Amino acid sequence: MHLALLGTGRMGTAIAQRLLEAGHDVTVWNRTRSKTAAAAAAGAVVAESPGAAVAGAEVVLVSLADDAAVLATVDEALAEALSPGSVLVDASTVGPTTSREEQRRLGPDRFLAAPVLGAPEAVRGRAATLLLGGPEQARLQLAALWEDLAGAHVVCGEDPALATTMKLVANYLLLGSLAVCAEAVATAQAAGVAPKVLEGFLRSSPLVAPGLQNRLDLLLGQDHRGWFAPALGAKDVRLFEELAASAALRLPVAPAVAAAYQATAEGADPASGAEEDVAAVVEVPRGNRPLRTH
Repeated sequence: MHLALLGTGRMGTAIAQRLLEAGHDVTVWNRTRSKTAAAAAAGAVVAESPGAAVAGAEVVLVSLADDAAVLATVDEALAEALSPGSVLVDASTVGPTTSREEQRRLGPDRFLAAPVLGAPEAVRGRAATLLLGGPEQARLQLAALWEDLAGAHVVCGEDPALATTMKLVANYLLLGSLAVCAEAVATAQAAGVAPKVLEGFLRSSPLVAPGLQNRLDLLLGQDHRGWFAPALGAKDVRLFEELAASAALRLPVAPAVAAAYQATAEGADPASGAEEDVAAVVEVPRGNRPLRTH
């Protein structure tokens, strides 16, 4: 299958590598061309523009950082550049309103949302899960693609916004739990709990969610290098807050969680901040990332 991929950050690069390994022809584009190097080394063709990337593609995948980047790329000009019968699949983590706007721009039968649950390494190993939202006919038409890209998928409904809603729910569960775990770790360490005792408890306790286990080393130590940037974590919590506000819900915890990740992002060392993971939120209770005061 001839595929185009717009966006080659960490997740986009992993998607490109997985699809190339599965035998697909992949053309990639990224605003910063140097970030296409890993995909190109794996066999992808690099295009100079989004329009050039999607020309002739049967499926176009999008993996961009935020709503603004998605809406600036998936515009009317891109819709006109798509080949007849092609489908655009957005794997980005965005708000539900952005998914609905993409569908409006592209047409009701040419857009699917497919945000990813799992790290880039899980995508490379076909161990991630896709959350699928959009018209059934288009979704079934791409059944082979879902199999090649992920180990499992969850059908969220005909409305693509339902898939992005579920991704925000999932990310909030992760980020909220991680922030609480970070506070527990920092408090135990400050109180003098022996490192081996603390680590042994956290790794064996049912109170620590399985999804946090792969970040315990990052929480317990000083090295927080990873793949999920704190700025993106703060963005996802804000989107979750907006989603709740649209339903007139009041969330007492979410603003504190968002503030913690915002402080984590803003306080990062410029030399290493681009490589930090959301687990660096442990530096907030440690006093190394000051919260904003209002």
